[in-house]
Amino acid sequence: MITPRPLRLLLACGLLAGAALTAVAANPPVMAIGSPLPDFALPGVDGKMYKPADFAAAKILAVVFTCNHCPTAQAYEERLKRLAAQYGPKGVALVAINPNHAPAVRLDEQGYGDLGDSFEEMVIRHKDHQWNFPYLDDGETQELTMKFGAIATPHVYIFDQERRLRFQGRIDNSEREDLATGHDTRAALDALLAGKDPEVKTTRVFGCSVKWKDKVEDNLRWRAKVAREPVTLEKVDVAGIKALRANTDSGKLRLVNFWATWCGPCVSEFDELIEQNLRFRHRGFEMVTVAAQFPDEEAKVLNFLKEKKSSGRNLIFGEKDKYAFIEAFDKEWNGELPYTLLIGPKGEVLYRESGSINFLALRRAIYPALDKVTPWVNADKVYDR
Repeated sequence: MITPRPLRLLLACGLLAGAALTAVAANPPVMAIGSPLPDFALPGVDGKMYKPADFAAAKILAVVFTCNHCPTAQAYEERLKRLAAQYGPKGVALVAINPNHAPAVRLDEQGYGDLGDSFEEMVIRHKDHQWNFPYLDDGETQELTMKFGAIATPHVYIFDQERRLRFQGRIDNSEREDLATGHDTRAALDALLAGKDPEVKTTRVFGCSVKWKDKVEDNLRWRAKVAREPVTLEKVDVAGIKALRANTDSGKLRLVNFWATWCGPCVSEFDELIEQNLRFRHRGFEMVTVAAQFPDEEAKVLNFLKEKKSSGRNLIFGEKDKYAFIEAFDKEWNGELPYTLLIGPKGEVLYRESGSINFLALRRAIYPALDKVTPWVNADKVYDR
């Protein structure tokens, strides 16, 4: 299970920002048509180190800058797989490169999928989505990304047999495949395979901007701002718990987690639980924590919540009969902690977990359902920063 990067890692990166992390100028120049393929040595998700020589046998090399977290990149994933399958036998090698510096990607930017852009998460996506081409990581140094001048994900660069750049730009003219009418990457590949010059050599690109190292400090500022949000705790009665379960009033996906300060697994996973809220709360999502403790333990619970910076909606049993709350919330719940339920906007159960949460499985239940509530076509408001 992949754990999102904790704040202490971001702080460590921030301490290095003045020395080891060189600020990257916005929008480095895009590689000019006719430029030679730069040399590189990048790690692949298969454990190999890749260099240009590994693709020497290919007539054409297509380099695609893409990533895990960007919804536009996700929308093009199946099209890239088809390109690799259809053009591979014709002598085209396709390689994907992640340009993003993982600690620079904010949690709310990751609210349109299940994974961030760390190397470990790249391995998961490549395997689970059965990519049929290598996936390399340039996020650590971003040196190759700067040489290419990649702007967004996805961004395609096509090199001929002499490894001179002949096309750079988009895959096609719409992330919604049914609306795509101009297939620029295919057209460039077809022309080169026929020994011709591509009619269109450059295009604009559309997608999430490359997350450069200098965005780490922006991430730190955002996390500090989140940490200053007020933390509150309110008592809830049995009727309130029934309404919480029904979820007829929010119009949102509702994640409810029952926990206690004396529950080891609850406490150990609480930081990561809060990070799920930070990922998705800007969409149609609400997280509610419910302390399954007696009303007179309110001060202890609130102190814990403040320590954890839990600025979402926090509840505590307002009556002493805990079994009445268990019965009122979910008849399938026997009272074990932690206990987690993801409830749709019509009250339907989308995810249920007794015991410690599998956060990857939880995210894979959340984001497809959110796409129906708040489609990712609005994501540019978050990503364009």
